[in-house]
Amino acid sequence: MTMDSLPRGADAEHLTDALRRSGTLGDGRISSVVVESSRITELSRIIRLRLTYEPAADGPPSSLILKTSRPERLSGGWNGGRHEVAFYDLVAAAMPTAVVPRCVEAFSDTETDDWYLLLEDLTDSHVIATAWPLPPTMEQGERILRAYARFHAAWWDDPRLGASVGTWTDANAMEQGLVDRFARFTDLVGDRLSRERRDLFERVLQAAPRLFARYQSHGNLTIVQGDAHVWNSFLPRDGGDDVRLFDWDSWRIDVASDDLAYMMAMHWYPDLRRRIERPLLDRYHAALVARGVRGYDRRALDDDYRLSVLWHITTPVWQATNDIPPVIWWNNLERILLAVDDLGCRDLLP
Repeated sequence: MTMDSLPRGADAEHLTDALRRSGTLGDGRISSVVVESSRITELSRIIRLRLTYEPAADGPPSSLILKTSRPERLSGGWNGGRHEVAFYDLVAAAMPTAVVPRCVEAFSDTETDDWYLLLEDLTDSHVIATAWPLPPTMEQGERILRAYARFHAAWWDDPRLGASVGTWTDANAMEQGLVDRFARFTDLVGDRLSRERRDLFERVLQAAPRLFARYQSHGNLTIVQGDAHVWNSFLPRDGGDDVRLFDWDSWRIDVASDDLAYMMAMHWYPDLRRRIERPLLDRYHAALVARGVRGYDRRALDDDYRLSVLWHITTPVWQATNDIPPVIWWNNLERILLAVDDLGCRDLLP
């Protein structure tokens, strides 16, 4: 990629202005921008930009991450990129502690649906715990869950939730959306979904108003990432606790255990999950309490976790009907259904 073909938001003049507005750059300017790497994910494009300053400076960042849209996704009804821009504008900007990459600029265009993020480059200081789909070690899992506890506690029952930050989910719209998606899902999978499994999904759909009551209590809720697998977290190379969580295009107000169930029950096979799931939940709860969360005991977390696991059987349905590859949603489906059985989640249904 040449300088002439740099994507929007990546030319030297624009980056100079963005860094000045963020308070990162003084009187100097960026003289050149080079694309050091570029990769495509399922929903976006991640570009590492190498920056040169004039005069040379040690303070400003030598590189930035540009996260931007995939053109073919702009007209597909998926609005995750614009939703992530809103996260950095509304949520990350209001947080006193660094649990996410620092954002230099967040941009979205409501007319064209185009968007991009200019983010702190953590490549040299941090690393993703494992190569997908390898799960983390116990020690890595503890560090990641402590980061989620810091984030969840920061927004726990915050009065801004549903007012100036995020919106409350409409129960009727959510339930109808599930019914429609499940119909499309069953058409897609055909007889690969057994009658017994169809019955479970239908029981969950029928019980949705009752199951949704926990959320509608609007108590002991926070902001969740919504895509909290371990490969969406950067661990510091020096072994410290400065874990950063990234990919926030699915954030919402919800029960904190949704993130935990997504990480463990959705993505880990039974042997590992059975051995470290409960100890990690213990560590997470202790971290919540240490961060000031009150009136939410360990039993309440267990109850929420089981309910979150049951709800998550709908996640592969959403993934499959949003053109996520089967290598992701099919394996997620198998693992979450195993967790439902292990944890007795069917007992939550009438």
